[in-house]
Amino acid sequence: MKKTKIFISLVLGFALLLSILSLSGCGKKDKIPAQTNDGVGNITEAPIKSEEPITLTVYSQTANYSGEQIGWFAQIMLDKFNVKINIVNDEDGVFVTRMESGNLGDIVIFGGDSDEYLQAIDNGMLFDWNEDDLLADFGPYIRENMQKALEKNAGISPDGKVYGFAHGVATSANDHEAFFYHPDIRWDLYRDLGYPEVGTLEDLVEVLAGMKELSPTSDSGKETYGVSLFDDWDGAMVMFVKATGALYGYDEMGVGLYDVENQTWQGALEEGGMYLRSLAFYNQLYQRGLLDPDSMTQKYEGAAEDYQDGVAFFNIFNYMASLLYNTPEHIEEGKAMYALAMGDQKTLTYGLNVFGGNRVWTIGASTQYPELCMEIINWLSTPEGRMVSEYGPQGVTWDYDENRKPYFTELGLACRADKKTEMSDGYSGTFGDGTNQMNNITWSIDASNPDSDGETYNSAMWASYNATLTSDIMNDWRAFTGYTTQDEYLGDRPFIVAVGTTYSESPKGDELDIVWEQVTTAIKDYSWKAIYANNDEEFESIVAEMRTKADEYGYAMCVEFTENEAVLRKAAEDAVKN
Repeated sequence: MKKTKIFISLVLGFALLLSILSLSGCGKKDKIPAQTNDGVGNITEAPIKSEEPITLTVYSQTANYSGEQIGWFAQIMLDKFNVKINIVNDEDGVFVTRMESGNLGDIVIFGGDSDEYLQAIDNGMLFDWNEDDLLADFGPYIRENMQKALEKNAGISPDGKVYGFAHGVATSANDHEAFFYHPDIRWDLYRDLGYPEVGTLEDLVEVLAGMKELSPTSDSGKETYGVSLFDDWDGAMVMFVKATGALYGYDEMGVGLYDVENQTWQGALEEGGMYLRSLAFYNQLYQRGLLDPDSMTQKYEGAAEDYQDGVAFFNIFNYMASLLYNTPEHIEEGKAMYALAMGDQKTLTYGLNVFGGNRVWTIGASTQYPELCMEIINWLSTPEGRMVSEYGPQGVTWDYDENRKPYFTELGLACRADKKTEMSDGYSGTFGDGTNQMNNITWSIDASNPDSDGETYNSAMWASYNATLTSDIMNDWRAFTGYTTQDEYLGDRPFIVAVGTTYSESPKGDELDIVWEQVTTAIKDYSWKAIYANNDEEFESIVAEMRTKADEYGYAMCVEFTENEAVLRKAAEDAVKN
């Protein structure tokens, strides 16, 4: 009898050991259950609750910040998940270094769903979301509500597996986003100039020159300019130059621009093309003393400070202009930046895309905490997570009224107007300090919010927010344009919708990657030189040299690749339209 008891004890002990080893062998430390003993040999399992916060590394190719997440979003992550977030952005060489180390990070955000993303899959650096039912068990909201985005991800994966989903997912494909390209201008100065007609992009030069005469210094006493640019978002071309083409229906594509209306592509260096037209516009501003001379060397933060301070009068993005400048103080002073469409403008906007865009949420294969990473991404994909990530803690900066309509609190309105506003209710720092620094979204800002009654995630469209926008300067803009909101104004003028599709750029391959880097570096470097040309002759000379250098490096090879991509994009668009 005694031997039998010993044998049974050994068997049970061995079985328990095997059970623990089988769980620990998968390398997912947060999945191993904690164990308690009731004192009589009965062992029960309970989820681990770590006393110490877990630090997760988020490698984000879209982040503008590197370091530990701070402020209100950090506090929410700590309270909700017992997690600290360490952001690693995509400075030169970071991707290669992390690939060589065998560890991209815990949560990994790719800026595109082509080259580097596919390299990571091929090298086993990303976690398969269906392995061990990771998505089903820890990403139920994503699994239930983002099926099309997951299908797209599987479709572009070399092995057909799901490794994530792309940003900006829509709940419906029947509408377009709010206008992202937004020609905002200092409206008070435009009014004081007598509302001069602006028929073309080039007409803005004289208007901005007149504004500088009216307001030669900013709030802090700095010299003013027409525009203030930055260079840290340059890709294959100078970002501001190529993006200005969006005011005429052109979308960035490879080493050139895609005419969305006519579904044709033109190279950046094409004579008479949109890229060179935009380049000449910024050079004219420089020649007239209307371009901030720090534009080529400053980063986003420097340009943002300029617009907050009133240093610059025009920008093509509302988040760089009106959202920064239109503080309660400026509005009270009768100053504001609002949209002014040019006579020949055809604004590009993007169709809502149920497949998502191209900035991909993934989980690194080397993480010790895949379940925790999935839980966080899943929460960010819920209506609560999307709203909190965008606008701050619910009940503090925003909430829903009795009719399930979203609204800003008094603090939330102040934060929206000025990100330097100090937080309250136990949250430290300014609103801007605490902004989610991962810099990627789950749902499109213009997607329907199922927790709300008929509203989207976009506060610019909330009835409650628009009801607060009453001021003398806003009323002047409304009287001149005849519209209540800026989106209505731009939407009643010619605009082009880039429909959402499953198109993703094809891999370039090693040889083209090398050529591409040389060609695009030449285009960017010489474009900046052209912007700073002192006269028209120097401008033309620099552009000619840019063509020569780009041709020497293999521009024709890059053009051929992008032309083929344009054919694929057109086919994907036609499939959606039909």
